[in-house]
Amino acid sequence: MEIRPTTIDDLEQVMPVFEQAKRFMRQHGNLHQWTGGYPSREIIQADMEAASSFVCLDDEGAIVGTFCFRYGVAPEPTYATIYDGAWLNDKPYGVIHRIASAGRVGGIFAAALDYCWGHVDNIRIDTHRDNRVMQELLVRHGFSRCGIIYLANGDERIAFQREFLR
Repeated sequence: MEIRPTTIDDLEQVMPVFEQAKRFMRQHGNLHQWTGGYPSREIIQADMEAASSFVCLDDEGAIVGTFCFRYGVAPEPTYATIYDGAWLNDKPYGVIHRIASAGRVGGIFAAALDYCWGHVDNIRIDTHRDNRVMQELLVRHGFSRCGIIYLANGDERIAFQREFLR
């Protein structure tokens, strides 16, 4: 699977990937995450402008997944305070947001992780309490549940982290 930065020409293919991911969430009992038009085209365009939006391509070059990946100094301000636990460490980290699959091929999360591990040794990620599928996927990929964070709008998320030991 190839991963590359999202371009403006990709938007018409990327937005339906998010719609498919929302349908998948609803089918699996996650009724409250990604509602009200989230993620919007404007959010994805802002990710693109920040060079943090990526697409996953199958062998034919079709977009089969997408995610946001940021890293550097404090790439996620809402992670500054964690409740009911603690981060594994205070080392620099990358954060994955808005990961979505078109539902046509497996391995989107694993491919995104491989890409991210090429840039950082620590990854933090959060998900909604109702997103059991993502929680199970994170544990299966070696992530530890670290505690609770709150988004800028006050919504609660379960926070996970994994350190990649080289």
